[in-house]
Amino acid sequence: MRGAAMRLNTAVRGFVVVVLSVSVVQSPDGWGVTYTSTQICAVKGSTVEIKCSYTYPSWIYGQTYKTYQTTKVQMELWFTKGTNHNPVDLKSDSDYTGRVEYRSNQKDCTLRITELRESDSAVYKFRFITNQQGGSYTGSPGVTLTVTDLQVQVITSQHGQDGTQVQLKCHSSCLPDHPSYVWMKNGQVILRETSSTLRYSFFPEDNISCALKGHEEFPSPSVYDPKPPSVSVSPSGEITEGSSVTLTCSSEANPAATYVWYKRNSQPLSKNSQLIFSSIQSSDSGEYYCSAVNKLGSKRKSITIDVKYAPKLPSVSVSPSAEIVEGSSVTLTCSSDANPAASYTWYKEDEDSLKTSGHNFTISNIRPEHSGSYYCVAHNNRGTHNSTLQLTVVAGAGTLEAAGVTAAVLLPVIFFSVFLWIQKKRMSKEPVKSEDRANNREQCLPDQRQPEEQDDLQYTSIHFSNNQADPLYSNIRAAQPHRHMQEQEVTEYTAVRFNRGSAAKRDRSQETGESPCALYSTVNKTR
Repeated sequence: MRGAAMRLNTAVRGFVVVVLSVSVVQSPDGWGVTYTSTQICAVKGSTVEIKCSYTYPSWIYGQTYKTYQTTKVQMELWFTKGTNHNPVDLKSDSDYTGRVEYRSNQKDCTLRITELRESDSAVYKFRFITNQQGGSYTGSPGVTLTVTDLQVQVITSQHGQDGTQVQLKCHSSCLPDHPSYVWMKNGQVILRETSSTLRYSFFPEDNISCALKGHEEFPSPSVYDPKPPSVSVSPSGEITEGSSVTLTCSSEANPAATYVWYKRNSQPLSKNSQLIFSSIQSSDSGEYYCSAVNKLGSKRKSITIDVKYAPKLPSVSVSPSAEIVEGSSVTLTCSSDANPAASYTWYKEDEDSLKTSGHNFTISNIRPEHSGSYYCVAHNNRGTHNSTLQLTVVAGAGTLEAAGVTAAVLLPVIFFSVFLWIQKKRMSKEPVKSEDRANNREQCLPDQRQPEEQDDLQYTSIHFSNNQADPLYSNIRAAQPHRHMQEQEVTEYTAVRFNRGSAAKRDRSQETGESPCALYSTVNKTR
């Protein structure tokens, strides 16, 4: 094997190829393949020719027939897939359909590939097969083809009112600097025969590209500021509290954009293309923005997140908030944070029937029987929540006055009834020992006589006074018992008199002329 190296630049028929070396692969017995280069770099979209020639012995002495046999080539092929002994012909490879051509004249094995793609980058080998036994040969190690785009690199950028001042460079990963480039804006040439660098005032919607002079039909991809971002939400549809939600932002831009997520009036939340909520909460509702940024500018978009959730614990209140007096009007109010908005119903504990629906429940002319526990149920299609309120109604001024009068009347009656009962028991147990006691008893008894025995009788007389601040007097006289033979019966009368009297103190015995048997009781009523 022998090889020679040389460095060439060639530009033929609209394609650009850089030839880095010449390699001759030959065996000692006359079999061989010669590649013009082993390393080739071409621009995407162009056409490349990989030049090749091969040799073989003109005749071979055959061991079978003991004679010389003329060598004839039966097959020629190029391949990138398979092995040396089991290759896949490029002409039968679907990736190259209609784009490859073999030149096979006088041991010329040049390969031509049109409309180069970046996927065409590979190691290419030529193989030929003859009529001789064992008469096939593969040229190794082959030719390495690299297909590349020209790239516009943004070296520096400075944003200002007059656009963005940028320094651009036309670059390829395998092509050396070309002496002449063409710069284009939105597909139109703006500079010719210039160097690989460009200083330029860049504005939004500008698209800048470069090409090698003479090959403007193969320009580089354009550089431009980000397009308005596209934002998606996953999963789509209604967002419910507690679920996992992912916001994704994408924008077409060259150079590629970087992304920043932030909520309105807040610090950045993420510097990735995605903003992830592992368990989204109601407080996460709001407006979100995605900003796509590169060296040439920025664009933002964004999106409203509306988290649906069941009602929170309702807040219940009563108006007026002071003491609730019988006869007044009272309004109970219920409110709850919910999305969608909650509906409200009011119930009273220990009662099955619905009281009312809505935020407010008003009770007019409230009465003591309205006292109790009331609860509000807040509900929407996500769930329910309720709160309880205790309502206590106190009696009004008129009710208190009536209760006071009733107490003032009943208490004396009860007191004197008890007192008389005690007196009766005491008198029935004591024997009559002296005439004075009998005389006193006779004086205290009324004049009427009954011919027959009677049970003990008690009478009560009650008179009401218009002036409730005056003292109340009670006169009790012992009734004169009816005598029948030796047995004595006692009838007792009670007189309770409510006087209209003056505020001055009197001597009750002198004013009424009561006998010593009269008993008195004073009851003062407080308003």
